[in-house]
Amino acid sequence: MRKKIMVVDDEEDILTLIREILEGEGYGVICVNNGEEAVIKAVELQPDLILLDIMMPGMDGWEVVKLLKEHESTKDIPVAFLTCKGELRDKIMALQEGACHYITKPFTPQRLVEEVKMIFERTGGEGDK
Repeated sequence: MRKKIMVVDDEEDILTLIREILEGEGYGVICVNNGEEAVIKAVELQPDLILLDIMMPGMDGWEVVKLLKEHESTKDIPVAFLTCKGELRDKIMALQEGACHYITKPFTPQRLVEEVKMIFERTGGEGDK
């Protein structure tokens, strides 16, 4: 069965780029451009992985991951931050908040695909698409 990945970022260019990369690898991609919609769509669509930006207007990534981890139906969905915030303290905080991984921008298409496959292998998804 094809894995569904939700990508949450307020920049349309980033959403388009990531969609093209991941769909090219056979993944289903759900693009969301704000935190509020991300929480609603995660509950509704139950993606296999969420790639989440931190810095977004309105509800930021920290708030989104907190709500997802508190909600019964989304608490076990792996969340990986995909952000330009590369400070060690941000990475540590992300893991403490429940994220399973932290990917910094900019990234190459190859690195993004490798990171996604690694997340699925670690979380029991075996990297299947």
